[in-house]
Amino acid sequence: MKGYIHVYTGNGKGKTTAALGLALRAAGAGKKVFIAQFVKGREYSEIRALKRYLPQVKIKQYGRDCFIIKDPEEEDISLARKGLSEVEKIVTEGRYDIIILDEATIAIYYKLFTHDELASVLKKKKEDTEVIITGRNASRELIDMADLVTEMREVKHYYTGGIEAREGIEY
Repeated sequence: MKGYIHVYTGNGKGKTTAALGLALRAAGAGKKVFIAQFVKGREYSEIRALKRYLPQVKIKQYGRDCFIIKDPEEEDISLARKGLSEVEKIVTEGRYDIIILDEATIAIYYKLFTHDELASVLKKKKEDTEVIITGRNASRELIDMADLVTEMREVKHYYTGGIEAREGIEY
């Protein structure tokens, strides 16, 4: 089966959730899944659930326990670059059927690594490997490179009314 490149982008909620849904579906079909979370370092609810219920889905984070607010610090850059290097090895080995690069577009946006560096990794993927990339601000080049692009558009969100992120829903 040929593997494709997906991009889930846009300002709406649900990009990571959609990718995790695909991981769940793939695991149910006996596929091997690797998830790289860039810019994230906290133990979100999805990490606890994957460890508890889907230990065959490997997830690794390449971020600190706080999100980048202004300019990234050296540690942010170092973690993201280490992650991209590890992902490159994983992509070329071909051990996983599905590889999810959560918030990779945000890592590019904050200049933790470049689009060209990510594109170089993607060009090394095995023919039958599916790669899903999530995050806001996907570049035109990444969109052009992808086989499937979904844009999550915010129509209405309770966050704008002052509702804080809730465990199990937003994180």
